[in-house]
Amino acid sequence: MAEENKVNTKRVPERRTLRFGRIDDALADAEAMAAAQREGRLRQLGNWTLGQILGHLATWVGYAYDGVPVTPPLLIRWIMRPMKKRFLYKGMPAGVHIPKTPGGTFGTDVLPLDEGLARYRAACARLKAEAPRRRHPIFGEMTHDEWIAGQLRHAELHLSFVRSD
Repeated sequence: MAEENKVNTKRVPERRTLRFGRIDDALADAEAMAAAQREGRLRQLGNWTLGQILGHLATWVGYAYDGVPVTPPLLIRWIMRPMKKRFLYKGMPAGVHIPKTPGGTFGTDVLPLDEGLARYRAACARLKAEAPRRRHPIFGEMTHDEWIAGQLRHAELHLSFVRSD
């Protein structure tokens, strides 16, 4: 998407309000949005396609197991660590970018819907079946339930930028 046509994701009034309690809830929403896209009823409110969103979510689930390609500066970790519960249980803000990262984040390749959905299904299955053993790059040690909560908040954020009409 051309820079001049980018949506300011901090200011999208039509975003859906989502709250997922389980991995299956997030996956069911992804499946419903995929069905809406196939039927021509999906409306994209942000800058990414649904395939791109699902690929991004899958990539970040993978980072819980394989590591994130960047180490946050100590100051960021020190500032953010006390906010762990807010991020895990209240939600993530829109429009946040990782400093000095092209595009503001990782895992934003444009993917066909079916590829993004397949990757997200596989990532969700892995997250359900096995706890990540890595430390979170900002929040440190986390339980399996905390890793799941973080991924659910991430899914709520990104899936809120698509809706079916």
